[in-house]
Amino acid sequence: MAEMAFLDPEGVDGVRMTWGVWPRTKVEASKCVIPIAATISPIRSHPDIPTLPYVPLRCKTCAGIVNPYCRVDFTAKIWICPFCFQRNHFPPHYSMISETNVPAELYPQYTTVEYAFAGPESNAALLPQPPVFLLVLDTCVIEEELGFAKSALKQAIGLLPENALVGFISFGTQVQVHELGFSDLTKVYVFRGTKEITKDQVLDQLGLSAAVHRPAPGYPKGAQQGLINSALINRFLLPAYECEFSVNTLLDELQTDQWPCQPGNRALRCTGVALNVAAGLLGACLPGTGARIIALVGGPCTEGPGTIVSKDLSEPARSHKDLDKDAAPHFHKAVKFYDNLSKQLVSQGHVLDLFASALDQVGVAEMKVAIERTGGLVVLAESFGHPVFKDSFRRVFEDGEQSLGLCFNGIHEINCSKEIKIQGIIGPCSSLEKKGPSCADTVIGQGNTTAWKMCGLDKRTCLTVFFDISPSDRSNPQGALNPQLYLQFLTNYQNTEGQMRLRVTTITRRWVDSAVNSEELVEGFDQETAAVVMARLTSLKMEMEEEFDATRWLDRSLIRLCSRFGDYRKDDPASFTLNPNFSLFPQFMFNLRRSQFVQVFNNSPDETAYFRMLLNRENILNTVVMIQPSLISYSFNSPPTPALLDVASIAADHILLLDAYFSVVIFHGMTIAQWRNAGYQNLSEHQVFAHVLQAPHDDAEMIIRDRFPVPRLARFLLAKLNPSATYNFANEVAAGSDVIFTDDVSLQVFFEHLQRLAVQS
Repeated sequence: MAEMAFLDPEGVDGVRMTWGVWPRTKVEASKCVIPIAATISPIRSHPDIPTLPYVPLRCKTCAGIVNPYCRVDFTAKIWICPFCFQRNHFPPHYSMISETNVPAELYPQYTTVEYAFAGPESNAALLPQPPVFLLVLDTCVIEEELGFAKSALKQAIGLLPENALVGFISFGTQVQVHELGFSDLTKVYVFRGTKEITKDQVLDQLGLSAAVHRPAPGYPKGAQQGLINSALINRFLLPAYECEFSVNTLLDELQTDQWPCQPGNRALRCTGVALNVAAGLLGACLPGTGARIIALVGGPCTEGPGTIVSKDLSEPARSHKDLDKDAAPHFHKAVKFYDNLSKQLVSQGHVLDLFASALDQVGVAEMKVAIERTGGLVVLAESFGHPVFKDSFRRVFEDGEQSLGLCFNGIHEINCSKEIKIQGIIGPCSSLEKKGPSCADTVIGQGNTTAWKMCGLDKRTCLTVFFDISPSDRSNPQGALNPQLYLQFLTNYQNTEGQMRLRVTTITRRWVDSAVNSEELVEGFDQETAAVVMARLTSLKMEMEEEFDATRWLDRSLIRLCSRFGDYRKDDPASFTLNPNFSLFPQFMFNLRRSQFVQVFNNSPDETAYFRMLLNRENILNTVVMIQPSLISYSFNSPPTPALLDVASIAADHILLLDAYFSVVIFHGMTIAQWRNAGYQNLSEHQVFAHVLQAPHDDAEMIIRDRFPVPRLARFLLAKLNPSATYNFANEVAAGSDVIFTDDVSLQVFFEHLQRLAVQS
């Protein structure tokens, strides 16, 4: 059982916290240095979560849902809400409850339950809604690239559920909306790519103006829409089984963009208008229904709204230096365009997924706001023929164990004890501006609300919630007496089968007086979660705050933390020790400072935006690997063992497997490489060598199979290792090890500086 807990630190609830116990006052919380935050995976699958086929009971004051922490008076049939202390009567159908006959939601082990119901709580519960996929394909690419993209789309349509609705838009210099409902004759609606098009203009041109009706009272939005407009919808969106043949035929006939491209110019590509038209089409046909716009883009937008670079090849795409100097002429305009598009998509409940495959930048940095706020997926590859694109794209549509578990139309809400305020969330969601007494004055990420829209979410989606301790806790005697605090996370969403579900997770933690007893605080510290929270907060600050020095801020935070929680004698660095609960944290910060989230040198703005979007949405275990890669060593005389992320781990007779999340590297020591090149693994007397050579490849395959986006098998190793042996200290290198040509300090030197600064009086 202990082993299981080790393997699954998130437990049934999918919640991890920076601090396991909470300080009672705002002042004590600020002394903790690491923010009080929780990460939650709202719809993570777990075998121990029960599904209850009825409507939950809500508190009449705060709308909190009945849970195992409620106080229950079985005689009077009353439950007391732990958040607002309101007394609520059980309804008549709970009349049979007693201490020996308790409903499932009050079982102490069911802190997370899922409600499946067809009733007033649910908007579209009457009819399961089929998923909708609107495919948007860039044709401004070379013949070979278009061929790769077309074969990926054909494979995807074959993998879709039969009832899934499919639509198709292609774009280059102009946008073509393909009418699929009239298979006898190919019918295409063309939009100019040079100017922004309003939603109403899209509807007029497509003949969908009549499709916009007000839902009749009593009908769920999606159901009535389907009754009235199915004929109009079926012109552009058809079930996969009906349109598979016509879409495949259409793809076979589709050619690269025929608009002439002058020498010295980039292709004219109107990505912004294409996504605008796609959003308008879905908004007319299926507002409030789970739908995804899946865009395959092969180059930068050079025309119309969302332009990131001019068509003239002499103008380079914007770099980080250009953004810092405010010398990127198109950037702010494009971001504003995508910000408006994200608001439209969020109001419709639709998702934007981006598959960018190009050697040039395509504008991920500008589109980030629309992808992240709608909970979209993003994949960055060099080509539509690259395994990173092909395997990741297939995973979106696959079913079974490899399925991503894509869900739609989520609304995430948080209830909490009165002494707690919510500052905001970092992650793939958008604030619903639902203000209340639980909203804090300071905002982090998507704030000023207790409810967030999650248009797209999956089994691995993870949100980071930041909390504040209310200064008014002294004036609340009831709260002051209560040794426990309570948090409840509610997620309403449309599952993969199209049914509405409500996941409810209720957790409790203890208040401690950290001024008197800091030992309990130390025991409750989760250094992995703290590292992830600091990484997400740093990347947010780098984007939001001008002149923010990330490295300096991280260093100062780490020094303050070690100064507060380390054991030492004043001004004696040799006496410094850290509790085991903190011992890995300096190492995480050392690697975070060197990571692609903080060091943007050598990365394009698109790559940085891509890395940060994945940093903000993945679960803790995966995110820790992004910050601090894992290294496994394979040799003849021992089983595979974890190795130090250090240049000293390189040995002539060892193979190393580095998992850096975005890439996986297999590195052969010098002797191993010579034997491999000589072909010893193919000789029958060297079967052991063949086995040692194959083992890291098998493990790499397992890593690649389980991950989205699929990581690339890369060749570089040294850039990720701790430079304990550099050209400055080459004389200290062990035999068979390697030297790194860098001026970076090593972890050892970093830790020595940290000790010296932490113990200063």
